[in-house]
Amino acid sequence: MAEHQADAVVIGAGPGGYHAAIRLGQLGKKVICVDRDEAGGVCLNWGCIPTKALLHVGEIARQIAHASEIGLAAGELRVDRERVAKFKSDVVGANVNGVKMLFKANAVEFLYGEASFVSPTEIRLKKKEGGEDTIRAANVVIATGSAPVDVKAWPRNGKTIINSDDAVKLENVPKQLLVIGGGVIGLEFATVYTRLGAKVLVIEALPQILTGTDLEIGKTLGRILKKQGIEIMLSTTVGKLEPNGKGVSATFKGEGTGGQDEERQFDMALVAVGRRPVVDGLNLKAAGLATDDKGFIAVDQQLRTKVSNVFAVGDVTGAPLLAHRAMKQGVVAAEVISGSRSAAFDPVAIPNCVYTDPEVATVGLSEEDAKSKGYEVRIGKFPLAASGRARTMNETDGLIKLVGDAKTDALLGMHVVAPQAESLIGEGVIALEMGATLEDIGLSVHPHPTLTEGIMDAAEAAHGKAIHVINPKPRATATV
Repeated sequence: MAEHQADAVVIGAGPGGYHAAIRLGQLGKKVICVDRDEAGGVCLNWGCIPTKALLHVGEIARQIAHASEIGLAAGELRVDRERVAKFKSDVVGANVNGVKMLFKANAVEFLYGEASFVSPTEIRLKKKEGGEDTIRAANVVIATGSAPVDVKAWPRNGKTIINSDDAVKLENVPKQLLVIGGGVIGLEFATVYTRLGAKVLVIEALPQILTGTDLEIGKTLGRILKKQGIEIMLSTTVGKLEPNGKGVSATFKGEGTGGQDEERQFDMALVAVGRRPVVDGLNLKAAGLATDDKGFIAVDQQLRTKVSNVFAVGDVTGAPLLAHRAMKQGVVAAEVISGSRSAAFDPVAIPNCVYTDPEVATVGLSEEDAKSKGYEVRIGKFPLAASGRARTMNETDGLIKLVGDAKTDALLGMHVVAPQAESLIGEGVIALEMGATLEDIGLSVHPHPTLTEGIMDAAEAAHGKAIHVINPKPRATATV
């Protein structure tokens, strides 16, 4: 048994953890980062990075399928599953090695193993290769992330009933795929597998996909995905999933089936009903900590738990469960540990991106949220069908929508369904952080021809001054 001493130990090497560890190293702290799996955590190994690699493959596949529309004869598409899987694995490997290189450059010691608290300043590490070590540190950062929610009624077997960790391995492409859950994860994998040749049915128990997203944006994406051949059933619940020799048999009932029980056979069923915080095995009680009824750890704006030397960042601290939120929290925690009194996590805007094809990106309040908070809203919209740049890309399905306060003209939210939406949303993030108005956005000169000028057009449309769309006629004023 070895004993390690450090200024700080970071439990978890995902986005929040490796950002905390690297920033601590930059600030001159002796830091140890531990993880039971590989550096990079879920994001780099099973989540953000590999899924985006597969989504890029799918996007290229769709472009090839539609190449004849712009005068290119590409021939029949053939998917080489093994080479696609190698591309995905190579991308993951490059990113993981990049994190390890940054650890080394910033004097971060990385250890493999299962960490648990002995006290607020002592960690027991069950090493991957066997045996135990002890780590003593003045500060601890919990960054253990989240994992797919398992549904007891549908036991995962990794072959015919799978979760998102299994889906990214791409061991085979099913002919018929059932996706349970119309959230971010379900829709992204529905896109991936549709592009690779699967026939996909998405079942969502609630009345809309992407619950919590602006309703018009969700409906716009749903319409586009259906045009692409993805079947979507809303307000429908799944009963039984039963593996058999042919794959898996599923029963479901609801609005999508006309209220009748329906049974279908699938090669595979992906259960994508959400994620849960990973705190099992940490022995939080020994550190004087506990979770709430959803399994999350409470923190303040400096990411401190109720135990002053123990911090928590990322998915274990609650929604939204997003890598970029965890990254920023990790940096803040590191700076607080290093003595900064001003460092705090209090963002005005956290963007959310859905890497379907086209993508969805949102930040700030939806139209529904703004109204529920008492705002008199001013809406500006710009359809991609009116964009010259979108036409040159042969990508005219989509929408840019701005939500503003009619009284102050302040931007409240930005919502996009479009190619490159994940990049377009950056303008909305900055605008919200700086307190910009719709007029500010409309007056800013945007480059032409680009998709970004659609943001300017949406802002101008909010004031009835758009050039590239027909503005609604002002309401007649009654006279007495």
